[in-house]
Amino acid sequence: METCLLLLKGQDFSTQPIGTMSMTMTHGAITQHRDNIGSTGSMFSGGPAQIPQAVDREKIYEWINQLSNPSTREAALLELSKKREVVLDLAPMLWYTFGTMASLLQEIVAIYPYINPPTLTHQQSNRVCNALALLQTVASHNETRSMFLLAHIPLFLYPFLHTVSKTRPFEYLRLTSLGVIGALVKNDEQDVINFLLTTEIIPLCLRIMESGNELSKTVATFILQKILLDESGLNYICQTYDRFSHVAMILGKMVLSLAKEPSARLLKHVVRCYLRLSDNSRAREALRQCLPDQLKDNTFTKTLKDDKSTKHWLSQLLKNVEATQPASSHSSGPDLMARKSTNSSSGTPGL
Repeated sequence: METCLLLLKGQDFSTQPIGTMSMTMTHGAITQHRDNIGSTGSMFSGGPAQIPQAVDREKIYEWINQLSNPSTREAALLELSKKREVVLDLAPMLWYTFGTMASLLQEIVAIYPYINPPTLTHQQSNRVCNALALLQTVASHNETRSMFLLAHIPLFLYPFLHTVSKTRPFEYLRLTSLGVIGALVKNDEQDVINFLLTTEIIPLCLRIMESGNELSKTVATFILQKILLDESGLNYICQTYDRFSHVAMILGKMVLSLAKEPSARLLKHVVRCYLRLSDNSRAREALRQCLPDQLKDNTFTKTLKDDKSTKHWLSQLLKNVEATQPASSHSSGPDLMARKSTNSSSGTPGL
């Protein structure tokens, strides 16, 4: 897999012990490597504990101050992005230093003219992705996360998620932006989910799940999964036919694509999304007709050979769906199968 600007260090995107994926920042890129040490932590687990390196804190303060000066900002962004994993209190240092957050937002806004028409260069992408790395640090930290959310800073990133250019600078830009949102949802906080449900993050994730590269699809699907795992998120998506059918359609297309080009990591999150949908009675009834055949036969047997957790989720999903009885007069809410014809092989509801 190509190196990419993925800002989710040590994230295996799972809840079960599997090999973790860590990302190390380099100049203009993040080098991806795998380790085979089991992770017993939660989603976005960082794997085995790492001993923080010795840090010259005076140098950190100097770089933070340099963020407010346009002539020194680019170099400071690069240096701080390299140190964000070893300076454990970098997030509050960034947040409480006068002018720093405004400087990072200036970096974000400065890119807007280059996304439509799409003229973003590699150098511009690398620079703004270093700024996004620092925003992800603030979004990840318990002390600054709520303030980051109250300031509605994630909304500044949505124009990046709207882009459709498949050039590498734009792929990096979308991926790092998704990483910031992923950092917000990883701790399962109700305020985060409530905020995201008032924005357009679900359709944005669905579009990336349909047309992004594998890493972008994986992070976008992870975000959708975390929203679904929250009760309010599940109810929101299953509240109307249009919302449910859009999610079911994209998941169905992903299953078809994964049957041709397997990815165990991506499939894990797709299956987990389906399983969570099956917890809703009306969605479960709809899945009886639109669950892709590829999830019912042996299509993914080889892909899931060594993935016990996903095999368990898939087995539970099939049990849930097979046990469902046709909708009765006792079902509340709209019929999620209404206004639709079904193509069970594709998992795509007719719109």
